[in-house]
Amino acid sequence: MTRMSATPPLRWGILGTGQIAKKFVADLAFLPEGEVVAVGSRSADTGQEFARQFGIARSYDSYEALVADPDVEAVYVATPHPWHRDHALLAIAAGKALLIEKPFTLNASQAQEIVDAARVAGTFVMEAMWSRFLPHMVRLRQLLADGAIGDVRNVTVEHSIGFGVSAGHRILDLGVGGGALLDLGIYTVSFASMILGEPTSVTAVSNLGPTGVDSQTALVLTHTGGRLSTLLTSLEATGANRAAVMGTGGRIELDPSFNLAGGLTLVSRQPDSVKVFRDGEVSRYDEPHEGDGLRHQAGEVARCVRAGLTESPILPLAETVSILRTTDEARRQIGLRYPTE
Repeated sequence: MTRMSATPPLRWGILGTGQIAKKFVADLAFLPEGEVVAVGSRSADTGQEFARQFGIARSYDSYEALVADPDVEAVYVATPHPWHRDHALLAIAAGKALLIEKPFTLNASQAQEIVDAARVAGTFVMEAMWSRFLPHMVRLRQLLADGAIGDVRNVTVEHSIGFGVSAGHRILDLGVGGGALLDLGIYTVSFASMILGEPTSVTAVSNLGPTGVDSQTALVLTHTGGRLSTLLTSLEATGANRAAVMGTGGRIELDPSFNLAGGLTLVSRQPDSVKVFRDGEVSRYDEPHEGDGLRHQAGEVARCVRAGLTESPILPLAETVSILRTTDEARRQIGLRYPTE
């Protein structure tokens, strides 16, 4: 693949070698603005195998060595949730730009600690909520900004995947922040936040599974102006994973699964002769796409870093903290606490 860019690509170091790190590195092949120059792992063998698989020049057997590499400009933190804070602070202390896999941290307090450290250091930090940067999400925000569906009144979104795994799987491990809310539900909370902002109230109900994690959680959020969002996430069953935004002038429906690269449909709302509102004109938006879509967030990091920004206007740090305030309140209501908090 020919890589052409007006500026040198941002040089990435990968902190962690799990499945999401592999997907991220594979997707960077589609991005001229980024290249991976180093990987760090707690295991020398694992790091070397990861480097061989993706043609990465250097591998390190410690995260400290990775962030100390002077050739690394930006670090992607891809370790399990409970270690995001410590690994982020390590990279910030080394003066690196930072992309932290979602959820940013386990809770809002940890997130604020990272934000405060980054602001003191003057380094760039962003949560890797990769779906926010996908082309159809960009289109969605443009349509809403243009008033395509009038005054937005509510959002409905669900993210449910029946994993069918044994108790030893990470997703069911309370000790590593497992459960539906932070792994799957974080997408729904972030989506609602993107459209309607931080909620003024949170109502949460949940089923806690035998390992102590939430296996299903539903949220009803109220927002300013009487707006509502309803969110559902589950590890017990697989849903269509739909999302819709509804306003006084119509609705926008995202293709399932809403958090993956895809398209959307705009349906206008028209009154008939007896003032009954019915569906009007239907407009379809398909967004051509290559790869899994993780490269778009890396492109935003590169754009911001080259522009001298310390956070992304598309996903500001204050919003990332507010999203975790919402999940904190939901967990308080359902009685879910992680032992590593």
